[in-house]
Amino acid sequence: MKRRNFIRNTSTVGLGISILGTYACKDTKKEKSEEAAAMKDDKAVEPFFKLSLAQWSIHNMIREDKVDPYTFAEKAKNWGFTGLEYVSQLYDPELSNAGYSPEAMANFVAKSNAEAEKYGMKNVLIMIDGQGEMAVNDENERNETVEKHKKWVDAAAAMSCHAIRVNLSGSADPEEWKKNSIDGLTKLATYAKDKNINILVENHGGLSSNGALLAEVMKNVDMDNCGTLPDFGNFCIERKPDSWDCVKEYDKYKGVSELMPYAKAVSAKSNNFNAEGYDTGIDYVKMLEIVKEAGYTGYIGVEFEGTEISEEAGIIATRDLLLKASQELG
Repeated sequence: MKRRNFIRNTSTVGLGISILGTYACKDTKKEKSEEAAAMKDDKAVEPFFKLSLAQWSIHNMIREDKVDPYTFAEKAKNWGFTGLEYVSQLYDPELSNAGYSPEAMANFVAKSNAEAEKYGMKNVLIMIDGQGEMAVNDENERNETVEKHKKWVDAAAAMSCHAIRVNLSGSADPEEWKKNSIDGLTKLATYAKDKNINILVENHGGLSSNGALLAEVMKNVDMDNCGTLPDFGNFCIERKPDSWDCVKEYDKYKGVSELMPYAKAVSAKSNNFNAEGYDTGIDYVKMLEIVKEAGYTGYIGVEFEGTEISEEAGIIATRDLLLKASQELG
């Protein structure tokens, strides 16, 4: 447009400047508002939890690729974690071949502590497997299981962990299972109390994956150092015979809600991810909302079990999803 057609007289010029000035002012305010919003969005909200890594996330590396389990601290540090959740069975056959002797256990403790200290990591807990059935009907067998777990309580104390995770397998009858579980947990928690170690139960298949039933057990044990370790994904109560296919599953969100009042640790299970980085089977935002509303501020352990991507990629994807979901909660 030519200048003479645009400016017709001084009054028009004044009006034009006035209108332009008004729009310029509005645009400036709009830009500042958008800039402030962008700055607010860019300012990351600190997550309400701390990040730990469950060693089970690298079980294929250890078992198939022959990665040294004592490199756990180094790997977790490099992947951006601050806490370590050990898995007892990943130190077999070293420990099992030695019959879990005092010497073998002391070596496990010393090497784990040295690595954790070297990389500035916090030993959080030890997940115990293969040490007997805590909820079995036979009292003698149940007592033997409690005895086998005591060395792990001692190890956890020597590593400055706050807990060990146990399994409640045994009777398939709900009432028997509940009674046996209360007995076994009370005995073990009594031993662990003076050592400042918590005894935690994870929903880990069978009746332990019935959130309401496990919550009843916790209520009846009623000890400060006995609690739960809710896992986002372990809610299969019954599987097909000789198969991993689940035929009866407990509602995972209901289960986590029922277990959180007793939680002293939380496990973020993951398997597969979509293109946006969300787990395809678990709503992480919903899960974190349940955890946050319970007032939990401790460690959340990443536990990747997927097969579509590598363990390292899955660990990182789960870590990032936890942080993204936390941001969405605000």
